[in-house]
Amino acid sequence: MTDAAPASGVRARVVAAAAHPAVLWGAFVLVHLVLGLICLTAPSLPMGDVTIVYAFWMHQGLDADIWVGIDTAWVYPLLAIVPMAASAVFGWTFYASTWLTLVMAIDAAAFAVLLHRGRPDRATVPAAWWWLAFLLAVGPVAMGRIDSFATAVAIMGVLVIVGRPVLGSVLLTIGAWIKVWPAALVAGAFIALRSRFTIAAAAAGTSAVVLLIGLILGGGSGLFSFITQQSGRGLQIESPLATAAMWTAWAHGGTSIYYDRDILTYQLKGPGVDFAASLSTPLLVIAVAAVAVLGIVGARRRIEPAVLLPPLLLALTSVLILLNKVGSPQFAGWLAVPVIFGLVTSAIGGGGSFRVPATLALMTGALTQVVYPYLYGKLLWLDTVVLIALTARNVLYLALVAWAITALVAAIRSEPEHL
Repeated sequence: MTDAAPASGVRARVVAAAAHPAVLWGAFVLVHLVLGLICLTAPSLPMGDVTIVYAFWMHQGLDADIWVGIDTAWVYPLLAIVPMAASAVFGWTFYASTWLTLVMAIDAAAFAVLLHRGRPDRATVPAAWWWLAFLLAVGPVAMGRIDSFATAVAIMGVLVIVGRPVLGSVLLTIGAWIKVWPAALVAGAFIALRSRFTIAAAAAGTSAVVLLIGLILGGGSGLFSFITQQSGRGLQIESPLATAAMWTAWAHGGTSIYYDRDILTYQLKGPGVDFAASLSTPLLVIAVAAVAVLGIVGARRRIEPAVLLPPLLLALTSVLILLNKVGSPQFAGWLAVPVIFGLVTSAIGGGGSFRVPATLALMTGALTQVVYPYLYGKLLWLDTVVLIALTARNVLYLALVAWAITALVAAIRSEPEHL
């Protein structure tokens, strides 16, 4: 008893300290400073997309008045221009550091929403610490891509959409106009929540405003070019769908890696590769539709949204990653949105445990960072150990999909909500 009491007291003090706003925000700042320092100094150029590609696009716009997505076709939706252009406010010398500051600011907004505006409780503290650990696991790519902004906005959106469906839908739609994937979260909320028509109206209204702004700025068909630009892409080497082809290349079986100068990424060529790439989109559509049907079945059975929505959002997000022919490393960061939502929902007693996907997501992020940015060069040379790490990461994506679908089916079979 005497040994247990001091141990219990120490544990209570540690828990209390971990829940203190100053400790949480201090850790938040430290994590972002560490990742920012790696972004700015790592020889593997984890900020290459920002300092080379994004900056080039903004140079073209600010210097030549030729704006991607408005005057020319672009791979991203219109609102992706906003953080890219804002990063040039203090000049090109500080473009990267301004970008990192903006990422930290948008993440801080999401962190504040997660912590109930500085009043953390038992439902938010574990999720907050998990997010910080996840950012460290994913590494510098968590701050060095446009996905950083879409993810932070989407986190805010899912955290408020149950209680404030208009605001949540607006935020998720804004996220989708930065990077397309949060549109799946809007669809999930539409399926699972009773306020579905409010969510749809808010999403449609937000999209209309974005398109109106684009038209006023002189945009035309280029406003939708992000849809068509993706269709011509080949099979990217990090994609889960490319795993077999990568091992074929390793075994000198006729498949090889090449750099696509139009898409600016490494892709595969060889027997069956183009066919696999062509199957990606229909497989993705079928899988997303199947998950949506499961969600609709749950909604028709009047399953409580707190039980149905977390696995539905995780299933939609993980399927988008698993069957995507692109497979860029920053895709791992998307997992933060459904996992944070699931952890918070579980902590308040509304849904099932999310410890398994939270653990799998951390492992996925860590393996992603092993491959990119530090050992990416070895991956291009088909180093066996790095290829094993990439394969393990892709298997974890499959495990996340399997867990999410299993949890979704279990939610559908649970007792319906009593009205």
